[in-house]
Amino acid sequence: MTVNLTTLDNGFRIVTEHMPSLESAAIGIWVNAGARHERAEQNGIAHFLEHMAFKGTKTRSALAIAEAIEDVGGYINAYTSREVTAYYARVLKDDVPLALDVVADILRNPVFEGREIEIERGVILQEIGQALDTPDDIIFDWLQEKAYPDHPLGRTILGPEERVGAFSRDDLEGFVKEHYGPGQMVLAAAGAVDHDALVRAAERLFGDMSPKTPYVPDTARFAGGESRRVKELEQAHFALAFEGPDYAHRDIYAAQIYASALGGSMSSRLFQEIRERRGLCYTIFAQAGAYADTGMMTIYAGTSRDEMANLAQITIDEMKRAAEDFRPDEIERARAQMKAGLLMGLESPSNRAERLARMLQIWGRIPPLDEVIGRIDAVTLSDVRALAEHTITTAPAAMALYGPVEAAPSLQALQDRRAA
Repeated sequence: MTVNLTTLDNGFRIVTEHMPSLESAAIGIWVNAGARHERAEQNGIAHFLEHMAFKGTKTRSALAIAEAIEDVGGYINAYTSREVTAYYARVLKDDVPLALDVVADILRNPVFEGREIEIERGVILQEIGQALDTPDDIIFDWLQEKAYPDHPLGRTILGPEERVGAFSRDDLEGFVKEHYGPGQMVLAAAGAVDHDALVRAAERLFGDMSPKTPYVPDTARFAGGESRRVKELEQAHFALAFEGPDYAHRDIYAAQIYASALGGSMSSRLFQEIRERRGLCYTIFAQAGAYADTGMMTIYAGTSRDEMANLAQITIDEMKRAAEDFRPDEIERARAQMKAGLLMGLESPSNRAERLARMLQIWGRIPPLDEVIGRIDAVTLSDVRALAEHTITTAPAAMALYGPVEAAPSLQALQDRRAA
């Protein structure tokens, strides 16, 4: 399988990977325009815009957009993250030109009709309400807010109700004009695709776009802090975050191995000690996330009111112990899980197309798989222990609590336990 990359004169990039055994393809456009590209008064507009993409163009109604893809057995969707918005489809190989035409249409020709804006506004307000009713979802927004206060990374992707309730057609068009330039877009496709044919189609569909000056988001700073929201729920929800490496940092692979060994699987330390040996919770996990200029190592658990303090304290104790005595077999297991997850995921053309787009946006190139595997293999036990020690002793922390958490320890109490 060969990766091919072409950049049009206006900066629009096309990257593909042909997978010869497949009869289908994944194709989409990834735009460097996520929630962190919003000003405070725009919070939620990137996500609102993603919703409006499917509500009609100059040539297709909302129904016609859905039918164009579903009539050939494919599917089309989109998502908004803090750093990117993606519009993508999965179709059979003969329908790749159709899929690209539809995705291009929703990006180049949206009409933002007033009635559709109001309908979708209601849908998004329902989505916000649903998130507020989902404790193990909303708690991560509150954690993010404390980790990055007064910064776009600390705001929710959905945005607050008052902002969503006020966005107008002019607001949507203004965000597109500001951020949806050809240099901010990557067309990525994987599976049964013909690179040269896609380049010709991209030239026709996007070649007339004028370059825009890239928006440079404010540099993120992990500050930390505590959010505690008491509510009578069945479970107390606990989320703890520590500053981690950004996705271009040399320690990013060590951070992912560390998070996996600490709480990424059934054999991990937190799962074994807190759930299996002590029975303090049903769900507990750790994960390493990253952005362009910062990162977060996050731990989440849900437990009962009476066990909240015990669980939080044991979590800190296990992190301290891991920094001292992580074993080689734990690191090898986490390494194997990471490599297997990467390689198994890339058997999907959708995952492979997303990797192409994100690697190009992050590094400006597509690292070969053997290079990535080599970097994972190069992480040593001492690397992981050093990162674990830095995380538990030095890294700033944030905590979010939700539910019957009146008696839960404060972040300061956990900080004191870290230092003890």
